[in-house]
Amino acid sequence: MSTRKNDAYASLKVAAFRNFQLSRFLLTFAIQMAETIIAWKVYEVTNSKLALGMLGLSEALPFILTSLFGGHAADTFNRYKIARWTILGITICFAVIGVLMSNDGQLIAQYGATPVFVIIGVTGVVRGFMAPAYQSIFPQLIPRELYANAATWGSNAWQTAAVAGPAFGGIIYGYAGVELSFGLAVLLMVASFFVFLRVPVQATPPKEKNESLYQSLTAGLRFVFNKQEMLGAISLDLFAVLFGGAVALLPVFAKDILHTGPQGLGFLRAAPFFGSVVMGVFLAYNPPTLQAGRNLMWAVLGFGLATIGFALSENYFLSMLMLFLTGVFDNVSVVIRQTIVQTMTPDHMRGRVSSVNQIFISSSNEIGAFESGVMANLMGTVPSVVFGGVMTLLVVVVIYSSAPKLRRLKL
Repeated sequence: MSTRKNDAYASLKVAAFRNFQLSRFLLTFAIQMAETIIAWKVYEVTNSKLALGMLGLSEALPFILTSLFGGHAADTFNRYKIARWTILGITICFAVIGVLMSNDGQLIAQYGATPVFVIIGVTGVVRGFMAPAYQSIFPQLIPRELYANAATWGSNAWQTAAVAGPAFGGIIYGYAGVELSFGLAVLLMVASFFVFLRVPVQATPPKEKNESLYQSLTAGLRFVFNKQEMLGAISLDLFAVLFGGAVALLPVFAKDILHTGPQGLGFLRAAPFFGSVVMGVFLAYNPPTLQAGRNLMWAVLGFGLATIGFALSENYFLSMLMLFLTGVFDNVSVVIRQTIVQTMTPDHMRGRVSSVNQIFISSSNEIGAFESGVMANLMGTVPSVVFGGVMTLLVVVVIYSSAPKLRRLKL
Protein backbone atom coordinates (compact mmCIF):
# COMPACT_ATOMS: atom_id res chain seq x y z
CA MET A 1 0.00 0.00 0.00
CA SER A 2 2.81 2.43 0.79
CA THR A 3 4.23 1.95 -2.71
CA ARG A 4 0.89 2.86 -4.24
CA LYS A 5 0.62 5.96 -2.06
CA ASN A 6 4.05 7.12 -3.19
CA ASP A 7 3.33 6.49 -6.88
CA ALA A 8 2.96 9.91 -8.52
CA TYR A 9 0.76 8.40 -11.27
CA ALA A 10 -1.34 6.06 -9.10
CA SER A 11 -4.74 7.64 -9.78
CA LEU A 12 -4.05 7.87 -13.54
CA LYS A 13 -3.67 4.09 -13.65
CA VAL A 14 -7.41 3.78 -12.89
CA ALA A 15 -9.20 3.68 -16.28
CA ALA A 16 -12.47 5.18 -15.01
CA PHE A 17 -10.62 8.14 -13.51
CA ARG A 18 -8.67 8.67 -16.75
CA ASN A 19 -11.84 8.80 -18.85
CA PHE A 20 -13.48 11.13 -16.35
CA GLN A 21 -10.54 13.53 -16.49
CA LEU A 22 -10.30 13.35 -20.29
CA SER A 23 -13.96 14.35 -20.59
CA ARG A 24 -13.40 17.18 -18.13
CA PHE A 25 -10.26 18.25 -20.01
CA LEU A 26 -12.10 18.53 -23.34
CA LEU A 27 -15.00 20.44 -21.80
CA THR A 28 -12.71 22.86 -19.97
CA PHE A 29 -10.55 23.40 -23.06
CA ALA A 30 -13.63 24.25 -25.13
CA ILE A 31 -15.16 26.56 -22.53
CA GLN A 32 -11.89 28.44 -22.05
CA MET A 33 -11.61 28.88 -25.82
CA ALA A 34 -15.13 30.24 -26.03
CA GLU A 35 -14.88 32.54 -23.00
CA THR A 36 -11.68 34.15 -24.32
CA ILE A 37 -13.39 34.94 -27.62
CA ILE A 38 -16.55 36.20 -25.91
CA ALA A 39 -14.61 38.56 -23.63
CA TRP A 40 -12.59 40.00 -26.51
CA LYS A 41 -15.58 40.45 -28.82
CA VAL A 42 -17.80 42.00 -26.13
CA TYR A 43 -15.11 44.51 -25.17
CA GLU A 44 -14.28 45.19 -28.82
CA VAL A 45 -17.92 45.91 -29.70
CA THR A 46 -19.02 47.68 -26.49
CA ASN A 47 -15.68 49.17 -25.30
CA SER A 48 -17.10 48.77 -21.80
CA LYS A 49 -15.16 47.49 -18.79
CA LEU A 50 -18.44 47.10 -16.94
CA ALA A 51 -19.69 44.75 -19.68
CA LEU A 52 -16.72 42.47 -18.95
CA GLY A 53 -17.75 42.42 -15.30
CA MET A 54 -21.35 41.70 -16.25
CA LEU A 55 -20.24 38.58 -18.11
CA GLY A 56 -19.13 37.18 -14.76
CA LEU A 57 -22.09 38.39 -12.73
CA SER A 58 -24.65 37.07 -15.21
CA GLU A 59 -23.27 33.56 -14.64
CA ALA A 60 -22.51 33.81 -10.93
CA LEU A 61 -25.96 34.81 -9.66
CA PRO A 62 -27.88 31.94 -11.32
CA PHE A 63 -25.10 29.57 -10.25
CA ILE A 64 -25.38 30.63 -6.61
CA LEU A 65 -29.19 30.40 -6.64
CA THR A 66 -29.20 26.85 -8.01
CA SER A 67 -26.10 25.28 -6.45
CA LEU A 68 -27.75 24.07 -3.25
CA PHE A 69 -30.45 22.41 -5.33
CA GLY A 70 -27.70 20.93 -7.48
CA GLY A 71 -26.01 19.50 -4.39
CA HIS A 72 -29.31 18.02 -3.19
CA ALA A 73 -29.84 16.48 -6.64
CA ALA A 74 -26.33 14.99 -6.70
CA ASP A 75 -26.95 13.26 -3.34
CA THR A 76 -30.48 12.14 -4.27
CA PHE A 77 -30.43 11.18 -7.96
CA ASN A 78 -27.87 9.51 -10.19
CA ARG A 79 -24.84 11.78 -10.43
CA TYR A 80 -23.74 10.35 -13.77
CA LYS A 81 -27.02 11.13 -15.50
CA ILE A 82 -26.94 14.69 -14.11
CA ALA A 83 -23.41 15.16 -15.45
CA ARG A 84 -24.36 13.87 -18.91
CA TRP A 85 -27.39 16.15 -19.28
CA THR A 86 -25.49 19.19 -18.03
CA ILE A 87 -22.67 18.63 -20.53
CA LEU A 88 -25.30 18.71 -23.28
CA GLY A 89 -26.86 21.82 -21.75
CA ILE A 90 -23.55 23.69 -21.70
CA THR A 91 -22.91 22.66 -25.31
CA ILE A 92 -26.26 24.03 -26.50
CA CYS A 93 -25.77 27.32 -24.63
CA PHE A 94 -22.39 27.99 -26.20
CA ALA A 95 -23.67 27.04 -29.63
CA VAL A 96 -26.32 29.77 -29.27
CA ILE A 97 -23.70 32.29 -28.16
CA GLY A 98 -21.66 31.31 -31.22
CA VAL A 99 -24.58 32.35 -33.41
CA LEU A 100 -24.81 35.69 -31.59
CA MET A 101 -21.09 36.27 -32.11
CA SER A 102 -21.08 35.41 -35.82
CA ASN A 103 -20.97 37.96 -38.65
CA ASP A 104 -18.43 40.03 -36.72
CA GLY A 105 -20.78 40.46 -33.76
CA GLN A 106 -23.45 42.36 -35.69
CA LEU A 107 -26.23 41.14 -33.39
CA ILE A 108 -24.28 42.37 -30.35
CA ALA A 109 -23.60 45.71 -32.02
CA GLN A 110 -27.31 46.04 -32.83
CA TYR A 111 -28.90 44.78 -29.60
CA GLY A 112 -26.05 45.16 -27.11
CA ALA A 113 -24.49 42.41 -25.02
CA THR A 114 -27.73 41.61 -23.15
CA PRO A 115 -28.54 38.47 -25.21
CA VAL A 116 -25.07 37.12 -24.39
CA PHE A 117 -25.61 37.87 -20.70
CA VAL A 118 -28.92 35.97 -20.79
CA ILE A 119 -27.41 32.83 -22.32
CA ILE A 120 -24.45 33.03 -19.93
CA GLY A 121 -27.06 33.15 -17.15
CA VAL A 122 -28.53 29.89 -18.41
CA THR A 123 -25.06 28.32 -18.31
CA GLY A 124 -24.89 29.43 -14.68
CA VAL A 125 -28.03 27.42 -13.91
CA VAL A 126 -26.60 24.39 -15.72
CA ARG A 127 -23.30 24.73 -13.86
CA GLY A 128 -25.21 24.82 -10.57
CA PHE A 129 -26.18 21.21 -11.19
CA MET A 130 -23.04 20.14 -13.04
CA ALA A 131 -20.43 21.13 -10.46
CA PRO A 132 -21.74 19.12 -7.45
CA ALA A 133 -22.31 16.06 -9.65
CA TYR A 134 -18.78 16.24 -11.09
CA GLN A 135 -17.14 16.77 -7.70
CA SER A 136 -19.13 13.88 -6.20
CA ILE A 137 -18.23 11.41 -8.95
CA PHE A 138 -14.44 11.38 -8.82
CA PRO A 139 -14.12 10.07 -5.21
CA GLN A 140 -16.25 7.08 -6.29
CA LEU A 141 -13.74 6.18 -8.99
CA ILE A 142 -10.62 5.76 -6.83
CA PRO A 143 -9.58 4.42 -3.39
CA ARG A 144 -9.59 6.88 -0.51
CA GLU A 145 -5.80 6.79 -0.10
CA LEU A 146 -5.45 8.28 -3.60
CA TYR A 147 -7.61 11.37 -3.00
CA ALA A 148 -4.66 13.77 -2.72
CA ASN A 149 -3.00 12.28 -5.81
CA ALA A 150 -6.28 12.44 -7.73
CA ALA A 151 -6.87 16.04 -6.63
CA THR A 152 -3.42 16.94 -7.96
CA TRP A 153 -3.96 15.30 -11.35
CA GLY A 154 -7.52 16.57 -11.53
CA SER A 155 -6.21 20.08 -11.04
CA ASN A 156 -3.49 19.40 -13.63
CA ALA A 157 -6.06 18.23 -16.18
CA TRP A 158 -8.19 21.31 -15.65
CA GLN A 159 -5.25 23.67 -15.67
CA THR A 160 -3.66 22.08 -18.75
CA ALA A 161 -6.89 22.56 -20.66
CA ALA A 162 -7.05 26.09 -19.38
CA VAL A 163 -3.48 26.75 -20.54
CA ALA A 164 -4.12 25.66 -24.10
CA GLY A 165 -7.76 26.73 -24.38
CA PRO A 166 -7.37 30.52 -24.14
CA ALA A 167 -4.21 30.59 -26.25
CA PHE A 168 -5.68 28.33 -28.89
CA GLY A 169 -8.97 30.24 -28.88
CA GLY A 170 -7.22 33.61 -29.25
CA ILE A 171 -5.00 32.36 -32.07
CA ILE A 172 -7.79 30.65 -34.02
CA TYR A 173 -10.08 33.63 -33.55
CA GLY A 174 -7.35 36.07 -34.58
CA TYR A 175 -6.54 34.21 -37.79
CA ALA A 176 -9.77 32.41 -38.76
CA GLY A 177 -12.64 34.37 -37.20
CA VAL A 178 -15.36 33.65 -34.70
CA GLU A 179 -17.35 31.09 -36.69
CA LEU A 180 -14.53 28.56 -37.01
CA SER A 181 -13.21 29.05 -33.47
CA PHE A 182 -16.65 28.74 -31.87
CA GLY A 183 -17.56 25.81 -34.07
CA LEU A 184 -14.45 23.99 -32.94
CA ALA A 185 -15.23 24.73 -29.29
CA VAL A 186 -18.72 23.26 -29.64
CA LEU A 187 -17.35 20.14 -31.35
CA LEU A 188 -14.97 19.61 -28.42
CA MET A 189 -17.91 19.86 -26.01
CA VAL A 190 -19.69 17.15 -27.99
CA ALA A 191 -16.54 15.01 -27.80
CA SER A 192 -16.49 15.53 -24.03
CA PHE A 193 -19.99 14.11 -23.81
CA PHE A 194 -19.10 10.94 -25.68
CA VAL A 195 -15.94 10.37 -23.63
CA PHE A 196 -17.98 10.75 -20.44
CA LEU A 197 -20.21 7.89 -21.61
CA ARG A 198 -17.18 5.63 -21.03
CA VAL A 199 -17.11 6.43 -17.30
CA PRO A 200 -18.77 3.48 -15.49
CA VAL A 201 -22.01 4.41 -13.74
CA GLN A 202 -22.10 3.77 -9.99
CA ALA A 203 -24.98 4.04 -7.58
CA THR A 204 -25.39 7.18 -5.50
CA PRO A 205 -24.65 6.38 -1.81
CA PRO A 206 -27.88 6.29 0.24
CA LYS A 207 -28.53 9.10 2.70
CA GLU A 208 -28.05 8.20 6.36
CA LYS A 209 -31.42 9.65 7.44
CA ASN A 210 -34.65 10.98 6.00
CA GLU A 211 -34.60 14.74 5.65
CA SER A 212 -36.98 17.43 4.50
CA LEU A 213 -36.02 19.36 1.38
CA TYR A 214 -34.95 22.32 3.53
CA GLN A 215 -32.82 20.11 5.78
CA SER A 216 -31.19 18.47 2.79
CA LEU A 217 -30.50 21.78 1.05
CA THR A 218 -28.85 23.30 4.13
CA ALA A 219 -27.00 20.19 5.34
CA GLY A 220 -23.91 21.09 3.32
CA LEU A 221 -23.82 24.60 4.76
CA ARG A 222 -24.09 23.28 8.33
CA PHE A 223 -21.35 20.72 7.71
CA VAL A 224 -18.89 23.24 6.24
CA PHE A 225 -19.50 25.89 8.91
CA ASN A 226 -18.88 23.32 11.65
CA LYS A 227 -15.45 22.41 10.21
CA GLN A 228 -13.04 25.27 10.91
CA GLU A 229 -10.33 23.79 8.69
CA MET A 230 -12.66 23.43 5.71
CA LEU A 231 -14.34 26.80 6.21
CA GLY A 232 -10.99 28.56 6.56
CA ALA A 233 -9.52 26.92 3.45
CA ILE A 234 -12.59 27.69 1.35
CA SER A 235 -12.71 31.27 2.64
CA LEU A 236 -9.08 31.87 1.70
CA ASP A 237 -9.74 30.78 -1.87
CA LEU A 238 -12.99 32.73 -1.98
CA PHE A 239 -11.51 36.08 -1.06
CA ALA A 240 -8.26 35.56 -2.95
CA VAL A 241 -10.18 35.01 -6.18
CA LEU A 242 -12.82 37.62 -5.35
CA PHE A 243 -10.31 40.40 -4.75
CA GLY A 244 -7.15 39.15 -6.45
CA GLY A 245 -8.45 37.96 -9.79
CA ALA A 246 -7.31 40.13 -12.70
CA VAL A 247 -8.46 37.78 -15.48
CA ALA A 248 -11.70 39.67 -16.18
CA LEU A 249 -9.71 42.83 -17.02
CA LEU A 250 -7.16 41.10 -19.25
CA PRO A 251 -8.80 42.42 -22.46
CA VAL A 252 -8.28 45.95 -21.07
CA PHE A 253 -4.65 45.28 -20.09
CA ALA A 254 -3.98 43.58 -23.43
CA LYS A 255 -5.50 46.28 -25.60
CA ASP A 256 -4.95 49.53 -23.69
CA ILE A 257 -1.84 48.95 -21.54
CA LEU A 258 0.23 46.21 -23.17
CA HIS A 259 -0.93 47.09 -26.71
CA THR A 260 -1.42 43.56 -28.06
CA GLY A 261 -4.21 41.82 -29.99
CA PRO A 262 -6.42 38.77 -29.45
CA GLN A 263 -3.45 36.42 -29.89
CA GLY A 264 -1.59 38.27 -27.12
CA LEU A 265 -4.70 38.12 -24.96
CA GLY A 266 -4.85 34.37 -25.45
CA PHE A 267 -1.32 33.95 -24.13
CA LEU A 268 -2.01 36.26 -21.20
CA ARG A 269 -5.08 34.20 -20.33
CA ALA A 270 -2.99 31.04 -20.60
CA ALA A 271 -0.08 32.26 -18.41
CA PRO A 272 -1.63 31.61 -14.96
CA PHE A 273 -2.86 28.22 -16.07
CA PHE A 274 0.57 27.33 -17.44
CA GLY A 275 2.06 28.24 -14.06
CA SER A 276 -0.51 26.01 -12.42
CA VAL A 277 0.40 23.08 -14.66
CA VAL A 278 4.10 23.43 -13.87
CA MET A 279 3.37 23.52 -10.16
CA GLY A 280 0.89 20.65 -10.53
CA VAL A 281 3.57 18.32 -11.92
CA PHE A 282 5.87 19.31 -9.06
CA LEU A 283 3.09 18.64 -6.51
CA ALA A 284 2.45 15.16 -7.95
CA TYR A 285 5.92 14.23 -6.71
CA ASN A 286 5.96 16.54 -3.68
CA PRO A 287 2.46 16.72 -2.15
CA PRO A 288 1.85 19.95 -0.20
CA THR A 289 -0.45 18.33 2.35
CA LEU A 290 2.04 17.40 5.10
CA GLN A 291 2.09 21.03 6.27
CA ALA A 292 -1.24 21.79 4.61
CA GLY A 293 -2.32 24.81 6.64
CA ARG A 294 1.03 26.57 6.54
CA ASN A 295 1.49 25.93 2.82
CA LEU A 296 -2.00 27.19 2.07
CA MET A 297 -1.34 30.48 3.85
CA TRP A 298 1.95 31.05 2.01
CA ALA A 299 0.37 30.18 -1.33
CA VAL A 300 -2.43 32.73 -1.01
CA LEU A 301 0.08 35.34 0.20
CA GLY A 302 2.19 34.73 -2.91
CA PHE A 303 -0.90 34.95 -5.11
CA GLY A 304 -1.69 38.42 -3.74
CA LEU A 305 1.87 39.69 -4.25
CA ALA A 306 1.99 38.39 -7.84
CA THR A 307 -1.34 40.09 -8.56
CA ILE A 308 0.06 43.42 -7.41
CA GLY A 309 3.16 42.86 -9.56
CA PHE A 310 0.99 42.21 -12.61
CA ALA A 311 -1.05 45.36 -12.03
CA LEU A 312 2.05 47.54 -11.92
CA SER A 313 3.75 46.01 -14.96
CA GLU A 314 3.73 47.76 -18.33
CA ASN A 315 5.93 45.14 -19.99
CA TYR A 316 4.18 42.28 -21.78
CA PHE A 317 6.67 39.59 -20.75
CA LEU A 318 6.85 40.76 -17.12
CA SER A 319 3.04 40.72 -17.04
CA MET A 320 3.08 37.15 -18.33
CA LEU A 321 5.58 36.19 -15.61
CA MET A 322 3.40 37.68 -12.86
CA LEU A 323 0.34 35.87 -14.21
CA PHE A 324 2.41 32.67 -14.38
CA LEU A 325 3.23 33.08 -10.67
CA THR A 326 -0.43 33.58 -9.76
CA GLY A 327 -1.07 30.18 -11.33
CA VAL A 328 1.84 28.59 -9.45
CA PHE A 329 0.52 29.75 -6.09
CA ASP A 330 -3.12 29.13 -6.94
CA ASN A 331 -2.58 25.44 -7.72
CA VAL A 332 -1.05 24.83 -4.30
CA SER A 333 -4.19 26.32 -2.79
CA VAL A 334 -6.49 24.28 -5.05
CA VAL A 335 -4.84 20.93 -4.28
CA ILE A 336 -4.85 21.50 -0.52
CA ARG A 337 -8.47 22.73 -0.48
CA GLN A 338 -9.76 19.85 -2.61
CA THR A 339 -7.92 17.32 -0.46
CA ILE A 340 -9.41 18.83 2.70
CA VAL A 341 -12.94 18.77 1.24
CA GLN A 342 -12.74 15.21 -0.15
CA THR A 343 -11.04 13.75 2.94
CA MET A 344 -13.41 15.26 5.51
CA THR A 345 -16.69 14.75 3.61
CA PRO A 346 -18.74 11.51 4.00
CA ASP A 347 -19.89 9.85 0.75
CA HIS A 348 -23.60 10.52 1.24
CA MET A 349 -22.97 14.29 1.58
CA ARG A 350 -20.46 14.87 -1.22
CA GLY A 351 -22.93 16.59 -3.52
CA ARG A 352 -24.17 19.05 -0.92
CA VAL A 353 -20.74 19.86 0.50
CA SER A 354 -19.38 20.22 -3.05
CA SER A 355 -22.20 22.63 -3.88
CA VAL A 356 -21.20 24.84 -0.94
CA ASN A 357 -17.56 24.62 -2.00
CA GLN A 358 -18.51 25.58 -5.55
CA ILE A 359 -20.63 28.51 -4.35
CA PHE A 360 -17.63 29.82 -2.43
CA ILE A 361 -15.02 29.12 -5.09
CA SER A 362 -16.49 28.98 -8.58
CA SER A 363 -18.94 31.82 -8.14
CA SER A 364 -16.17 33.95 -6.67
CA ASN A 365 -14.50 33.89 -10.10
CA GLU A 366 -17.57 35.43 -11.70
CA ILE A 367 -18.39 37.81 -8.84
CA GLY A 368 -14.71 38.72 -8.76
CA ALA A 369 -14.98 39.53 -12.46
CA PHE A 370 -17.91 41.83 -11.71
CA GLU A 371 -16.03 43.41 -8.80
CA SER A 372 -13.04 43.97 -11.08
CA GLY A 373 -15.21 45.63 -13.72
CA VAL A 374 -16.94 47.92 -11.21
CA MET A 375 -13.72 48.87 -9.40
CA ALA A 376 -11.94 49.51 -12.70
CA ASN A 377 -14.76 51.88 -13.64
CA LEU A 378 -14.48 53.69 -10.30
CA MET A 379 -10.72 53.64 -9.63
CA GLY A 380 -9.12 52.93 -12.98
CA THR A 381 -7.76 49.64 -14.27
CA VAL A 382 -4.37 49.48 -12.53
CA PRO A 383 -5.44 50.85 -9.11
CA SER A 384 -8.36 48.42 -8.98
CA VAL A 385 -6.09 45.38 -9.44
CA VAL A 386 -3.56 46.70 -6.91
CA PHE A 387 -6.44 47.18 -4.46
CA GLY A 388 -7.52 43.58 -5.03
CA GLY A 389 -4.02 42.26 -4.37
CA VAL A 390 -3.70 44.24 -1.14
CA MET A 391 -7.10 42.96 0.04
CA THR A 392 -5.91 39.40 -0.62
CA LEU A 393 -2.92 39.96 1.68
CA LEU A 394 -5.23 41.29 4.39
CA VAL A 395 -7.48 38.24 4.08
CA VAL A 396 -4.49 35.96 4.77
CA VAL A 397 -3.75 37.89 7.95
CA VAL A 398 -7.37 37.60 9.11
CA ILE A 399 -7.65 33.85 8.41
CA TYR A 400 -4.25 33.19 9.98
CA SER A 401 -5.35 34.79 13.24
CA SER A 402 -8.93 33.46 13.30
CA ALA A 403 -8.50 29.82 12.17
CA PRO A 404 -5.82 28.15 14.33
CA LYS A 405 -6.99 24.63 13.38
CA LEU A 406 -6.35 25.40 9.72
CA ARG A 407 -3.02 27.03 10.52
CA ARG A 408 -1.84 23.84 12.27
CA LEU A 409 -3.48 21.40 9.83
CA LYS A 410 -1.41 18.45 8.58
CA LEU A 411 -2.88 15.86 6.20
